[in-house]
Amino acid sequence: MIPQTTFKKLALLNRYYKITQFYSFLKNTAFKGAIVISIFATILLGLEYFFLDFNYLLNTLVATYSAEILLSFFLLSETVLGLVPPEIFIAWASKSATPWLFLFVLATLSYLGGIIAYFIGNRLFLIPAVKNHIENKIAVHITNLRKWGGLFVFIGAMLPIPHSIVSVACGMIKYSFKHYLLWALFRYVRFVIYAFIIFQIF
Repeated sequence: MIPQTTFKKLALLNRYYKITQFYSFLKNTAFKGAIVISIFATILLGLEYFFLDFNYLLNTLVATYSAEILLSFFLLSETVLGLVPPEIFIAWASKSATPWLFLFVLATLSYLGGIIAYFIGNRLFLIPAVKNHIENKIAVHITNLRKWGGLFVFIGAMLPIPHSIVSVACGMIKYSFKHYLLWALFRYVRFVIYAFIIFQIF
């Protein structure tokens, strides 16, 4: 039987999340994420049907560039503010001889990119002008991270908030690195979910 004190803690936690509008933020972000995925899939299918042969383009990409070059570029993208949507690389992985192995590599690189971004944020205090500029740019993310902690890292890992920005914010406020590593593991879950969709398309 669950102790009464546990129920009280859960009730207080639930009340806190309501007061800080966490549930509203989560619902809105998930809704926007669903819209982004739908638009992305619709555009891809539309371009594929009317204008481009994406399968040909992806096969050309595989034939033209080595996996090392593309994976290195992906790591850079996942470290520096999510320059390229990871869905494009997941589509590329679908054309490899071992798509699920490549997906695991991509998820791992995304995870590592977040860790690098965390340490970049952690060391920004050495350059005050840059720190202040970035702090102003991602002030909303920093505020949300301070309010919701690991749950906001989870949102950054799973939903379309740039994972690297959340990671930089974690480093800047010196959020527990151990806890960051645990919550960021949900990045793997996101890649698997997206792969089930994108692998069916390509």
